[in-house]
Amino acid sequence: MARPLIAITGPEKGAAGPRALVAGAVRWYGGKPVHIRPSDRSLQHHYDGVVITGGHDVNPALYAAEPEVEPLHDTERDALEMHVIELSLARRLPILGICRGAQLLNVFRGGSLFQELRSRRRRTSNRWTVLPLKRLHVESGSMLARLVGDGTQRINSLHNQAIDRAGEGLRISGRDLDGIVQAIEDPDYGFLLGVQWHPEFLLPMVTHRALFKALVDSARQYADTRRARENGHNT
Repeated sequence: MARPLIAITGPEKGAAGPRALVAGAVRWYGGKPVHIRPSDRSLQHHYDGVVITGGHDVNPALYAAEPEVEPLHDTERDALEMHVIELSLARRLPILGICRGAQLLNVFRGGSLFQELRSRRRRTSNRWTVLPLKRLHVESGSMLARLVGDGTQRINSLHNQAIDRAGEGLRISGRDLDGIVQAIEDPDYGFLLGVQWHPEFLLPMVTHRALFKALVDSARQYADTRRARENGHNT
């Protein structure tokens, strides 16, 4: 049986470590990862799932806001990933957004972002860490709860921006102790999940591996349906 092809987006240069970890998780659960960068012209491949990875801040122009902090944007990557999201949503591909990826999914759906979080934190630290030192409160009945369990989970934190207003059709399924959004999903889509933390750095924990397993499983189902449809057209 052919492995589902999972597109992993990223910048033109850098971020090799996180992307390698994502690719490793995809392989572990039977997927075939392929890396997509702004200079690539291979967007017409029959991807069966997509991971939008973390990185620079999303340009506030994409959600009609003025810059409030020192800009650290990658406009070429913004353009690439907005295009990938558009194509993926049109084909209803399984999508996992990580950190910046979750923010970009939200912006594509018409949502907005907080450009800085320091002034909004009261019970959580601004310290960046790959270790699971922060708490996630998971919304009962959500897809995220089915994957990682209800109640409280441990997560890491490598972000200085976060989701403010949720985009159209998106449900907030997780928050931290300050109420800052940590997860969004679309309950009417299939598999569309955005998480503010970085599960690729927490792969020893089964709850975080579960996100990649669910993505690959959903992509496999998508691929099987696509091949059956193509074979039906060929007979």
